[in-house]
Amino acid sequence: QVRLVESGGGLVQAGDSLRLSCVAYGRDFSNYAMGWFRQAQGKEREFVAALSWNSEYTYIEDALKGRFAISRDNAKNAVYLQMNSLIPEDTAVYYCAGYFTDLVFDKYDAVGHWGRGTQVTVSS
Repeated sequence: QVRLVESGGGLVQAGDSLRLSCVAYGRDFSNYAMGWFRQAQGKEREFVAALSWNSEYTYIEDALKGRFAISRDNAKNAVYLQMNSLIPEDTAVYYCAGYFTDLVFDKYDAVGHWGRGTQVTVSS
């Protein structure tokens, strides 16, 4: 059984930073893209960032560039999301995603596995 387990969420103040982690179990994701999505209350889940299998290609939602960064450690079967200068609008449940492709050809439809999410709350 494949599991993606997120950690690192919490309650922070505007301007703070957080680093989310996601570790995969049950499948080796070193040959597949991994990424992050988020869903704010009352809104649809939206793409945040993704990284190709070898970290050569990075995909970050345009509005988040400059504040968010994604990285991975294939030896640990893990992907990370560094979030800086957080604002209240970043408040959401953040989900780890494991793609079934090595590159990200489709940000949404190529996701094969989801984590259960970790809550990030940014207070003003």
